[in-house]
Amino acid sequence: MDDATMREMGAIDENGEIIPQPYLKTVAQGAAASVLPAASPVVEGVTGRYFEDNQEAPPAAPGIAGGVAAHALDRDAADRLWDYGSAALG
Repeated sequence: MDDATMREMGAIDENGEIIPQPYLKTVAQGAAASVLPAASPVVEGVTGRYFEDNQEAPPAAPGIAGGVAAHALDRDAADRLWDYGSAALG
C-alpha cells in the first residue's frame, strides 16, 4: 500500500512511522505464513491443507474471521480442476 492509503487506514503517522494495527501482520509474521508449510519438519508429509497464523486453518464458520471456505475443501471440485488443468497441458 502507498503512504496515503496507509495514513487513511491509521497505519502510519504523519512522519511515516508505522502504527501497529491488530489486523495487520509484520513482515516477519507474513513471511512465516509461507515458510512454515514450506520448510518446517512439523508439517512434513502434510498436503492439501490450508494454514493461517502458523497453524492448520479450520473450516470457515459464520461470524468467525478466518478459516477455509467450504468450496476450497470440496474434493470433487479439486479433482475436476486437476483433470481440467492436466488436459489443458496436453
